[in-house]
Amino acid sequence: MLNSPFSTIVSPQQLQQLLAQNASQCCLLDCRFSLADKGYGRRLYGEGHIAGAHYLDLDDDLASPVAPGTGRHPLPDMDALMARLRACGIDAARQVVVYDDCGGAMAARAWWLLRGLGLASVAVLDGGIGAWVAEGGALNAEIPVAAESSWQGEWSATGVLDSTAVEENLLSDQLILVDARSAERFRGEQEPIDPVAGHVPGALNRPLGDNLQQGRFKNPQQLKDEWNSLLGGRNANLVVHMCGSGITACHNLLSMQIAGLDGAELYPGSWSEWIQDPLRPVATGPA
Repeated sequence: MLNSPFSTIVSPQQLQQLLAQNASQCCLLDCRFSLADKGYGRRLYGEGHIAGAHYLDLDDDLASPVAPGTGRHPLPDMDALMARLRACGIDAARQVVVYDDCGGAMAARAWWLLRGLGLASVAVLDGGIGAWVAEGGALNAEIPVAAESSWQGEWSATGVLDSTAVEENLLSDQLILVDARSAERFRGEQEPIDPVAGHVPGALNRPLGDNLQQGRFKNPQQLKDEWNSLLGGRNANLVVHMCGSGITACHNLLSMQIAGLDGAELYPGSWSEWIQDPLRPVATGPA
């Protein structure tokens, strides 16, 4: 077992030290993906990745196929995901590091899922593969072969809300819904992906890019101050994160964890599921 596991983010320097000390104690997962080009991540992985990294595909591994009434990225079948992770050699005694090339927007989904399966030592590479290369990290195109592990996780649905719970909250106003999409999409001024523009009534907007400074996460105190300002003194455990399809919302969840603000939840279906029912209300304009 690792002496000092990383559970939120890890810097390129820290990862280099971990690999130099004992590479066998680390498991790397490449999560690069583009909504505009579904083959992008796998293609770039084949051209070069951090040595030893396995590839996880957003559509194939980190989500289930779209079904009637769901959003664009339903939660994956957890047994299938665990089998894929075992094939990558993951177990509870190894440090898992997930990375992408878009500030953690995709890798944070893997981070959240793996944590939900009971893996404590999971961290996002701060700055992603770009920061790794910029700080002297090497890439190679060799596809690693891992010894399959016997790890068996257990999915915890705690902290996961469905559309019914979000609808009920419109009446009670107990929870604080925070949307990670861009301000323009939140306000309904533009919608390049989903057929309906706008946001869930009462939601607040915290675009995921607000968590970053020059491509890396802001320091914990700055993040904490910004979150506290947005929440207006309300408790972090009242927060429910959402976005377009439950992917980038995990970036805001990770941001709160870095800030030491625990207890927030996720609405995985998010906006793309919300609008499947035309009777659900839609708001436009600022929060």
